[in-house]
Amino acid sequence: MSNLLPTTEAEECGPAPRLLSPIEPLPDRTVQLGALEVHRVLPVRGRRLIGPWCFFDRFGPVTFRQDKAMDVGPHPHIGLQTVTWLLDGEVVHKDSLGSECLVRAGQLSLMTAGRGIAHAEETPGDNSGKLDGAQLWVALPEHSRSVAPQYLCTPEQPARDHRGGVVTTILGEFAGAASAGVQFSPGVGADIAVRAGETMNLPLDPAFEYGALLARGDAQALRVPLQRNTLYYLGAGRSELDLSSREGARLLLIGGAPFGETVLMWWNFVARTAEEIAAARQAWERGEQFGDVPRYNGPRTPAPRFLGRPIPSPGR
Repeated sequence: MSNLLPTTEAEECGPAPRLLSPIEPLPDRTVQLGALEVHRVLPVRGRRLIGPWCFFDRFGPVTFRQDKAMDVGPHPHIGLQTVTWLLDGEVVHKDSLGSECLVRAGQLSLMTAGRGIAHAEETPGDNSGKLDGAQLWVALPEHSRSVAPQYLCTPEQPARDHRGGVVTTILGEFAGAASAGVQFSPGVGADIAVRAGETMNLPLDPAFEYGALLARGDAQALRVPLQRNTLYYLGAGRSELDLSSREGARLLLIGGAPFGETVLMWWNFVARTAEEIAAARQAWERGEQFGDVPRYNGPRTPAPRFLGRPIPSPGR
């Protein structure tokens, strides 16, 4: 999915891991885009990266009848991986490699942009009338950010029963289940279902920093009540995560080793310099580098205005 809330300036995103401390709710930005209410929970003020994760949009839940809940025309990406994860509903992915996949809840849609790819995402004509999910990005490290683009659409991801609930691994390896998705930096994404009236105790890697978002229901994490659609920064240095719920809950967990690099993010690009972003923008406007999305019936998304100066990372 495209970054539908772009700034005119690139955001400087540097690692700022924090060791074990009280969990911290991060301020989000919310916007109504057609039928979709989108919560931008990363990057936000005070936190630009969690491990290699640099972007997290939570959309839905929404029910609809005739209009498409999602229709994002062809747009470009460089320097990142996109992760589309649905809790409910369907989205069709189409890209300039010729890939097409009908993505349903529990399936991983993972696109590695590398040196450049274009894609579109839309609600299929034959749909359930529901949409609920998240779009996340993983920043590619310097040694991998110019790899050839690729796309992976999996069957349902591996799920494991645990005392108190079920864990589905989205990316990486977590709580005994490994994802099929290719990774370029140490990181993890997981969908955690806590049963009503139950408590879960899940292992964490102390070398990773983590963030958790309550997507449905009610939950406490480390005995702190969570508000829905707010990303909570858990810091690094933890070896376990305690979760509990009165009525049942679904949470999304992201984490990873501190990224160790400072990146620039603008629109749908993750780069290192403003000049690189300007060149990618120009290539898109000229119809170069990214290719076409032949299976999408509609216009390309024009690039927004770009100012070269970056917005500094917090504390810089």
